[in-house]
Amino acid sequence: MNEPKLNSPGPAAHVVLYQPEIPQNTGNIGRTCVATGSKLWIVRPMAFQIDEKRVRRAGLDYWQHLDYEDVANWEELTSRLAGKRMFFFSRFSKKLLWEEPLQHGDVFVFGRETSGLPESILPPGDTRGLRLPTTPQVRSLNLATTVGVVLYEQMRQLNAGGILPPMG
Repeated sequence: MNEPKLNSPGPAAHVVLYQPEIPQNTGNIGRTCVATGSKLWIVRPMAFQIDEKRVRRAGLDYWQHLDYEDVANWEELTSRLAGKRMFFFSRFSKKLLWEEPLQHGDVFVFGRETSGLPESILPPGDTRGLRLPTTPQVRSLNLATTVGVVLYEQMRQLNAGGILPPMG
């Protein structure tokens, strides 16, 4: 059996948390980023300190391996990630995650736990908006769960295309 080959340098994905509010979510997302070879970006302000015990506890001893940066605002982030494909997650988006062919190095943007992304970042009808399907009884999924589903769907697609690096 042939080993998958990595055709592109850099992180498998860029996960952007826009002004996160719950430290345990950020810690869990950081751990998932380490597991998938992804980079975590945080757009300030955060509702907590990144060195809080709850963030570290959720990330356990993986935090030292995390490729992480925080930026002062949205403009700094878009400048730093200029030229990369960006996708924005919202329960209001029409397009499902699995309808989008994902690529190595894609940027996945997630909003605040309580209010999502502002319209200044994701205007209604933006074709880069994606969502996960849920039943009508569920308003939204936990942020860390959503990020995990997105990153592993990307990994599944990359592996199907034969470009996933050897892991484990």
